[in-house]
Amino acid sequence: MLWVIGACGALLVAGAAYAKQSLSLSGMLAAVVMGTIYFGAGNAFWFGILLLFFISSSMLSKLHHENKAELELTYDKTGRRDAGQVFANGGMGMLLVLLNAIYPLEIWGFLFIGVMATVTSDTWATEIGTLSKKPPRSVLTGKILQAGTSGGVSLPGTLAAAAGGAFIGVASWALRAASGMPDHSFLRLALAGLVGGLAGAFADSILGATVQRMNRCTKCGREVEASQHCGQRTVYARGWRWMDNDAVNALSSVIGGAAALLIGFTAS
Repeated sequence: MLWVIGACGALLVAGAAYAKQSLSLSGMLAAVVMGTIYFGAGNAFWFGILLLFFISSSMLSKLHHENKAELELTYDKTGRRDAGQVFANGGMGMLLVLLNAIYPLEIWGFLFIGVMATVTSDTWATEIGTLSKKPPRSVLTGKILQAGTSGGVSLPGTLAAAAGGAFIGVASWALRAASGMPDHSFLRLALAGLVGGLAGAFADSILGATVQRMNRCTKCGREVEASQHCGQRTVYARGWRWMDNDAVNALSSVIGGAAALLIGFTAS
């Protein structure tokens, strides 16, 4: 019965997101599968965190959307998430839900908090950071970069990343209590979300500045993630050819999860 309820709930939420153009058709189908597993194999803690990430990210993606239109042309993926983006953001968490269902351990919960804090922090940082009036700076050199450049960070974006991670940590504390799971202190879970989110978000920026595949527009010369820009196909510029944005998101999630796990077992 839990699986049926999860499927119905996931279909309702994903269908609404598709109607509002937050998800593509493939993204909607992936979200239904993911939501069903999160609810059926987990509980309110796992499903609730996924829902909070998805709703908050979708809302922020619409914030001053008209001002982000030009920047979205440089991205490999736009605000309308496809299946690849859905699984890159929630697939690692889904694996942890299944591992916990098969072999329950506390480490899965802390890893999950870090993973979801990372994708939330990264999304919040991107959506808020692109609205900053000051240009971003390279996470490696501090050099001023063009808005939307991979590896760029800004103060508003960093603060948004911290807020997103802390949000997941605090929500985890509330949802664990509501689900009757083993109690952990508010401070421990809030710190796990904050540190995990920031570690993952900065890892995302560092990977974007070093090994993420970037292309160059043959018309304007700009370095972009997208395969097309200015109406022309872009050419390979740098980075590992297989390391696209989805791969960067997945790898940074692992790093954020490890950071949250470390906090979970060291913070008092």
